[in-house]
Amino acid sequence: MAPHLRARRRSLLAAALTTALLSPIPAAAADASDRQGAALCAADRDRTLAARVSEDIRAALSSRSGQVSVSVHDTRTGLVCELASLRRYDAASLTKVLMMQAALRRAQEWGRGLTAWEHRRIRPMITRSDNDAAARLWRNLGHPYLSRFLRRVGTTATTLGPYGYWGLTRTTAADQQRLLGVLTGAPDVRAVLTPSARAYGLRQMADVQSDQRWGVPAGMPRGIRAHLKNGWLPRTEYGWRVHSVGVFTGGDRTYRIVVLSHGNPSMAYGVRTVERVAYAVHRALNKGRAIAQGFTPQSEISEVPDGSAPPEGDFAAPGEEPGRAGESPAA
Repeated sequence: MAPHLRARRRSLLAAALTTALLSPIPAAAADASDRQGAALCAADRDRTLAARVSEDIRAALSSRSGQVSVSVHDTRTGLVCELASLRRYDAASLTKVLMMQAALRRAQEWGRGLTAWEHRRIRPMITRSDNDAAARLWRNLGHPYLSRFLRRVGTTATTLGPYGYWGLTRTTAADQQRLLGVLTGAPDVRAVLTPSARAYGLRQMADVQSDQRWGVPAGMPRGIRAHLKNGWLPRTEYGWRVHSVGVFTGGDRTYRIVVLSHGNPSMAYGVRTVERVAYAVHRALNKGRAIAQGFTPQSEISEVPDGSAPPEGDFAAPGEEPGRAGESPAA
């Protein structure tokens, strides 16, 4: 081959390689090395269902960029799905569920119900994703108590955000699944809350305001109730974090869906990725039932962050030490 042709061929190969490296990696392909086993899902009572949901989740993610982790547990069929469930993400406003559970546990340990002060923080923190309420409860509970609660529940990879930056708590889909299991009394999760405390927590998550009811409810059928919490936070590294977790009850069944993602170019893009996965799961578990909630229209998705952490920067303590208690819970 002539020298100029060899040079031309090398140039074309280099250009092709560069294009391949810079092109978005489909989320399902990016997660291939993290899958536990050959299939994403397993169900001893219905292996056909497990194979179908595995295929549907892969299809939902086949054309999506970014990184996505999924965890699904269903009590009726025994279906369990895990995709990259040990990958760690900034939790953003998902941390608020942890704070609510820890406050409920502390009240039990102290032999009392929630105080008016605690309830006035917990309800807006969950239903409106109120950050001021979350910051006050975060300070009041403190790092030491929150860390003990995480150990008691059995999480393995969740670490609390530094100082007041609770949105930078790092977590995994597997750990978020365990925290949802606390609220449902799942047999594989240590019982840390009484039935009345679990019911209180689920009630708050069922009352999330309408503009924050995107994500894992997409595709759920009529007769099923969604108890959910979302997190949405952009940062310089990994772009938008868009997360959604939920417990679904009704029709003599309970199932839990966790979808975490980052590397999304926009919040709307991340919401659609999460909803494609959730839609596939709901339709498989409730075959033939009429849909109560579809995909969220893009015009209804705000690109305003949840405010759980700054976009970037240093994290010097904003006025208090890590774990330092704030207001009295009886205030």
